[in-house]
Amino acid sequence: MGVTVTELVTTGTDLTRLRELNTLSVVRAMRGSPPSTVTELAARTGLSRPSVDVIMQSLVADGWVTTIEPTGSSVVGRPARRYQFNAAAGHVIGVDVGAHKILALVADLDGTVVHTVRRQVAPDADPRVRLTALDKAVADCLAQARLSPDDLWALTVGVTGPVDATGRTSLFTPLPGWSTVDPIAHLAARFPCPIQVENDCKLAAVAERWHGVGQDADDLVYVLAGMRTGAGLILDGTLRRGFGGAAGEIGALRAVRWLAAPSHLENCPGAPDTISPDDKAAWVFTAAREGNQDAAAAVRRYVRDLAVGAAALVLALDPQVVVVGGGFSRSADLILEPLSRELQRLCLRVPEVRASTLGDESVALGALRLSLDEVDQRLLSTGLSAPVAPRRA
Repeated sequence: MGVTVTELVTTGTDLTRLRELNTLSVVRAMRGSPPSTVTELAARTGLSRPSVDVIMQSLVADGWVTTIEPTGSSVVGRPARRYQFNAAAGHVIGVDVGAHKILALVADLDGTVVHTVRRQVAPDADPRVRLTALDKAVADCLAQARLSPDDLWALTVGVTGPVDATGRTSLFTPLPGWSTVDPIAHLAARFPCPIQVENDCKLAAVAERWHGVGQDADDLVYVLAGMRTGAGLILDGTLRRGFGGAAGEIGALRAVRWLAAPSHLENCPGAPDTISPDDKAAWVFTAAREGNQDAAAAVRRYVRDLAVGAAALVLALDPQVVVVGGGFSRSADLILEPLSRELQRLCLRVPEVRASTLGDESVALGALRLSLDEVDQRLLSTGLSAPVAPRRA
């Protein structure tokens, strides 16, 4: 929650700065915690009770903290007043711009999701259609939360493909025409808050460490297992993007076999011709569970190819955990054990392999977390004024 700030005797600007640091220490101690008394906050921060009492009065007056008055009676005196961080003072949005959907989540400053909007979009939709769906999803989220664009504190969008420093997918993306789109410029016309764009696999990795099966891991490899294969990397508790935003794009190396891996499922013998390409993998996994030998063989071949890239990342990074996400994670019962066996064969040390439980919300959740991180970096690191939505620098 940040470094505890000890109280010092000083004067002038040093004293002002010390008060700011002490205030930030109290706010960090309150965020994500149950309502607390002044005594409890003093113990948590290492500050004196009188100092915390003064800070709380200022935070309540500015709107950062709400007061919970004591209720009931006590034979030993009046119960202590409790204080709670006012998470509703601001809101952030995270959006997943995917091939088949636009998913937007709006959350308060504690990361509690207050509204969700999902819009379907065709995989072959052109950029104009996809941007319109994006605009509509965000607008609906704000309307449901009774917020205006000026009320947003940060907005982060996840997209498919490596994202460069300008927020564009200039290297490659499977979304038709999306490499020509400047998402930040498009959104900046309506939203004055800070805007970020990030790769979807990287955001999914962030979500796994925040709310998923990787919360105990500072070193994590996220593998997207689906009709598209990708990876996101968390090292030393930090998302790694690489110099140009392409960290984890190991599937671009053909020898890794990630590009061709889904074809084993698509071309499985015996799959009915009436099944759409999007549903064929689900048919194969179901058939494999039911004992179909061709389907079981197709799954084995898919896992072997998936393991080649996963092993390369494990050997390079030595993570604590490999998280398998994406659409195929729903068939973890058929994937995880053979994947672990393949990693055992290929790697010096085998990390634990876990299946994601976040479903198709992982990218949008990771986008929320990046939005919250942006708020923390801007507002909760140098000083606090009254809660007002920040504007882009």
